[in-house]
Amino acid sequence: MTGSGRQKKYCHREPRVSLDLTRNAPGCVSPLLKRIFENRDISDPGELEYPLSRLHDPAGLKHGAEAVEILHVSLQEKHNILIIGDYDADGATATALGLLCLRSFGAGKVDYLVPNRFEYGYGLSEKIAEVAIRRSPDLVITVDNGISSIAGVDILRAAGVRVIITDHHLPGPELPRADVILNPNQPGCPFPSKALSGVGVMFYLLVLFRAKLNAAGWFQNRQVPVPNLAEYLDLVALGTVADLVPLDYNNRILVARGLARIRAGKCRPGMMALLETSGRNFRHLTSRDLGFAVAPRLNAAGRMEDISTGIECLVSESIDVAREFSRTLETINRNRQKVQSTMQADAMRIVAAVLEDRSGKRAAAAATNLGFCLVHPDWHQGITGLVASRIREKTDEPTIVFAASGRGRLSGSARSVGGLHIRDLLENIASENPGLIEKFGGHAMAAGLTIHGDDFDSFEQAFHQHVNRFFNAADDFATVYLDGCLAEEEITLENAEDIRMAAPWGQGFPAPLFEGTFDVLDSRIVGEQHLRLALQSVPMNREFEAIAFRVIDPGEEAPALKRIHAVYELDVNEFRGKRRLQLIISHYSPAH
Repeated sequence: MTGSGRQKKYCHREPRVSLDLTRNAPGCVSPLLKRIFENRDISDPGELEYPLSRLHDPAGLKHGAEAVEILHVSLQEKHNILIIGDYDADGATATALGLLCLRSFGAGKVDYLVPNRFEYGYGLSEKIAEVAIRRSPDLVITVDNGISSIAGVDILRAAGVRVIITDHHLPGPELPRADVILNPNQPGCPFPSKALSGVGVMFYLLVLFRAKLNAAGWFQNRQVPVPNLAEYLDLVALGTVADLVPLDYNNRILVARGLARIRAGKCRPGMMALLETSGRNFRHLTSRDLGFAVAPRLNAAGRMEDISTGIECLVSESIDVAREFSRTLETINRNRQKVQSTMQADAMRIVAAVLEDRSGKRAAAAATNLGFCLVHPDWHQGITGLVASRIREKTDEPTIVFAASGRGRLSGSARSVGGLHIRDLLENIASENPGLIEKFGGHAMAAGLTIHGDDFDSFEQAFHQHVNRFFNAADDFATVYLDGCLAEEEITLENAEDIRMAAPWGQGFPAPLFEGTFDVLDSRIVGEQHLRLALQSVPMNREFEAIAFRVIDPGEEAPALKRIHAVYELDVNEFRGKRRLQLIISHYSPAH
């Protein structure tokens, strides 16, 4: 690819705090881990532990008590309860969590409905509301959607259906007229963490509901044990990691406890089946494995066909049945990979042409539009988000990828960069250009939208204008923060294991990145787009295995490298039961 978008600026983190390990520090914290945690502004040793007792109080969720009261009445009167979910991993895990827990509480009539993205679009749309009414529900609970479903909620309420919205997406200026809204981001909600995922909000609602039922003697009267909601934390961990919400301390607790259950083999049969299919060892599972191995297989169903296959896998009580669903998901995922490969190659050619044109404009001191807004008549609607993510990774610029969605409309997926809130950007475009965007929603880093095909050029122009406002001459770099250089004696399998198990790493709490110079002994392409390297440290001549993911464009050959300066993570490569040190390279450049 000619050019590479915004240049990266690498900076060493400068810790602003000191971690006092004399105060009840858990276990053994090595000097390296101490440095890493200080770089993330952790001064309290308590933040290195993740007990469920330190979760934020569910009572802090606005309208939680009202939601629980509605659920209590529905349980007592044996109402039909319908969960309306979303077609991604967060929505699938939230839907599965609601089904499993409500059934364990004694709800005999609880089912789910998730819109097929190709027929109904996202969330509680008007069409899905009409489909839901045909199921004769008394109560509808949305998970991971609903905060922007004003018309859909009105249709349900007019039909006499009560509605509880559980969502985490940012609300617009008007809230739907549901019976109750649970969303930490709604106005006036005092819940301390605004970073809960959709499955996280549903988990909190179920914790509140269980407490209400237990206080009322519900389980005692039925002579059944009080359900242990910790048994479902594997689902909460998967949905939280998959949705790329910031891993603040509260979310890290949820993910850490979920990972602990999986590592102990105490997870859902569906989770175990997905791990088997993806070739991951549950005993050494990390948040990276959830994000890069398990979630894509679950998401593939929603992208290509119907997420219900994934939901059925997660709620299966039999490992044999779960394995059948997992094998189906694997087939769907392989098809997704083929479609994505073709789309990605098309998109990268367009991006390369734009970057080449930009180079000429810069030479001529002409204005340059930053950000990428792409469309193609043959692209698959379900893959746009993945392609947008890859372009954003390659260029460090916000990207929106559109595909046709029927009736002359284009459905787009947006991915952003640090500091640029993509949903707010879309809201600004919509307010300045009434009617240009038909609907939109999302987070700071990811969003979705629909426009009319005839309006693409106008939208692209407005998008570039807003992105250019964000990037001024002083901020023309993508800043990447590093944890410094490692001494050779620190580049060990033991340190790699310690880092993997020390915390759930992810969005907002990134895995440690280091830098160093290495001689390249060998390099070869694996999996068509990854680069496998044999490295030798300078100057001590120790040899290391390394891999750089997704650095090879279609048709490219392995680059001729002699010595590189690399930015890398310490990781563990497990193959046939043997665990070896591996460097995961996120960036490299020739070194002299």
